[in-house]
Amino acid sequence: MALLQVRNFPDDKYAEISRLAKKERRTIAQQTIMLIDSGLANNGGVAEKRQRAIERTMARTVPERLKGIDSAALIREDRDSR
Repeated sequence: MALLQVRNFPDDKYAEISRLAKKERRTIAQQTIMLIDSGLANNGGVAEKRQRAIERTMARTVPERLKGIDSAALIREDRDSR
């Protein structure tokens, strides 16, 4: 297993990891690994998630009843009525 050393690690972050480790009954090393795993799982696929969201959005179809509506005219009408 690899060894990871982090220099100049902020004291407040270390204290927070230590607090979480005690709360979860883990060592600081175990808690750090859990936090890194969680962070990588959440951020590792950001580009892929974004691309899938774009593809889903582009694949949406506009209902026929909405195709002829001029949204700018509706906004203008709403603003003029105030």
